[in-house]
Amino acid sequence: MSKVLLASIHDVGPRFEREVDQLADQLGRILGGPRFAMLVVADHWSEAPLAQAKAFQAKLRSWSDAGVEMFVHGWFHKDLVRHRGAASFKAKHMTAGEGEFLGLSETEAAARMADGKALIEDIIGRPAAGFIAPAWLYGAGARAALASSGFALAEDHFRVWQPQSGEVLAKGPVITWASRSKGRQLSSRFFAGLARGALHSQRVVRVAVHPGDTTVPALIGSIEATFRAFAARRPAGRYGDLLPVN
Repeated sequence: MSKVLLASIHDVGPRFEREVDQLADQLGRILGGPRFAMLVVADHWSEAPLAQAKAFQAKLRSWSDAGVEMFVHGWFHKDLVRHRGAASFKAKHMTAGEGEFLGLSETEAAARMADGKALIEDIIGRPAAGFIAPAWLYGAGARAALASSGFALAEDHFRVWQPQSGEVLAKGPVITWASRSKGRQLSSRFFAGLARGALHSQRVVRVAVHPGDTTVPALIGSIEATFRAFAARRPAGRYGDLLPVN
């Protein structure tokens, strides 16, 4: 497989419809069409149930029919578990209460994965591309549940893999941005700037955007520069193309 760019929009759902539309338009313009993935949340923070949003369901079907890959991105996205040890550090410093699958039991993780998969596949009329946990955070229960989930692909901060076999299909840090504080905005823009030069040797480069990015013009500018830098030297591809051909 030649070098490829994998682009994704996180936290897709009716709660952030305007922001998702903006990001989809931006990525489509730069990448030459809907050559990106969407990570869909079933009911973001229990405030935006996709099952009741018929108009947004129609948008998802249209995007999927156009070639956008649809990933299940948790059910609530919100983390309600009280953590200890290393998980407590991750929950505090790597996300702001968004790591839904960091502390779930295998049984609960499996149920939410199955429910999300059924909902999204019913909406789009085809299999989901895979599962990506909110904030890319997986606890032991989520990792165990993934093995029998039926998902073809999973992703975290540093790799893409096949849940059933454990085979790693791509390695390297995902480029993303953080909007929740000035310091995080600056650090994520700094990393993206470095990555635009340092990661061109990677076979697979992954770039992910979030609805909150649209609220900060400097982040939108950094996103534009980053996608253009990579798109100039490699095509935008599909996560599914990473899977081995049987």
